[in-house]
Amino acid sequence: MRIALFPGSFDPFTNGHLDVVRRGAALFDEVIIAIGNNSSKQRYLPVEQMISLIEDIFRDEPRVSVRAYKGLTADFAREVGARFLLRGLRNTTDFEYENTIAQANRHVNPELETVFLITSPVLAAISSTIIREIHRFGGNVDDFVPFRLPPPVL
Repeated sequence: MRIALFPGSFDPFTNGHLDVVRRGAALFDEVIIAIGNNSSKQRYLPVEQMISLIEDIFRDEPRVSVRAYKGLTADFAREVGARFLLRGLRNTTDFEYENTIAQANRHVNPELETVFLITSPVLAAISSTIIREIHRFGGNVDDFVPFRLPPPVL
């Protein structure tokens, strides 16, 4: 089985993330959306809530699952039998960042191959950071996420 891990904080999961998962599902037998714990970030939305929202999107797609994890992504990939990391690239800045991480992951887990998908142009401007800011101040983010976010906590 060709299992791909799509890791990220997904805070929130965006239409850009959805696009990468759908395209990845056409390339791999299984895609695991892996919500990691980034020690340098405080979450905007609880992990449990994000898992539930994402699982609902893929309820009819048995080859896509969602899991939370702690620790190194490369170690979690080994734990779940994933030999591929799936990553989306919006721009050259993303590439520089992701390339460094891919090299580190390969050092930790030499069997792990990172596969980059170029973000669809219509979705390239979307980022979780921008969505959080718009949402936090009461703006409408419906065009950027594949589900309705709960009202912001003021």
